[in-house]
Amino acid sequence: MRTDEGTAGPDDGIPDDVALLWGRRGGPRRGPRPSLSVADITRAAVAVADADGLDAVSMARVAAELGNSTMALYRHVRSKDELLALMTDAAMESPPEREPDGDWRAGLYAWAHGVVAVSRRHPWFARLPVGGPPIGPHNLAWLDRGLAELEPVGLPPDEAVAIVTGLLIYTQGGIRLGAELAVGYAADPDAFGARYGRLLGALVDPHRMPALARAVAAGVFDGTGTASPPPEHDATAGAEFELGLTFLLDGIAAHIARRGTPGP
Repeated sequence: MRTDEGTAGPDDGIPDDVALLWGRRGGPRRGPRPSLSVADITRAAVAVADADGLDAVSMARVAAELGNSTMALYRHVRSKDELLALMTDAAMESPPEREPDGDWRAGLYAWAHGVVAVSRRHPWFARLPVGGPPIGPHNLAWLDRGLAELEPVGLPPDEAVAIVTGLLIYTQGGIRLGAELAVGYAADPDAFGARYGRLLGALVDPHRMPALARAVAAGVFDGTGTASPPPEHDATAGAEFELGLTFLLDGIAAHIARRGTPGP
């Protein structure tokens, strides 16, 4: 059943909060024609967060940015949790157009860096809560684009979904880790420098942790973080991220080779 053109009704099986993300939840039915839209509210909330951080976002602040009353917002977006969900999807934007050319490795490499790039545009994105799998239109568009890169390989759909999901966890996990490390660095920069190596040298017992002890003895941790602070909201800019992404793509390539499916 449809309650209105383009909106989700109770018989569609689409939860109300998901219908909101897709623009399929019916708007206010009484009173004057609304001067606001969910898209207006989302854009204003993103602008507030971009300017002043996620803590600055509130229904009242967004209403003020739009020149409306807070109650006017509640006619469209019923809670701050709904507002954050809208912001989560809006921050991902739409994936760039790319016609898959059969080079799945180059495609997934570009896809992973695309996820990083859109996430970097909104530093507050790293602090948004993650309440479940992707469900908004932008997030699902990114999932679709990643799966499209693997289609020429001929993997079973469940394996392709697992691969793309794993890459998504790696990229966005790096972004969130970077944000947390930046907070720690601001509180105690020395904890990221040579002092860390000295502490490991004093704490790591070669008999209990022999592999780690060998790394410490080799000086691997002696200069950690001495050159610059960890990049805020971004553990994805350095050589370690690239190495990890290479390892993941190598593992995917090995799996494809074992299956005997085509691919570089």
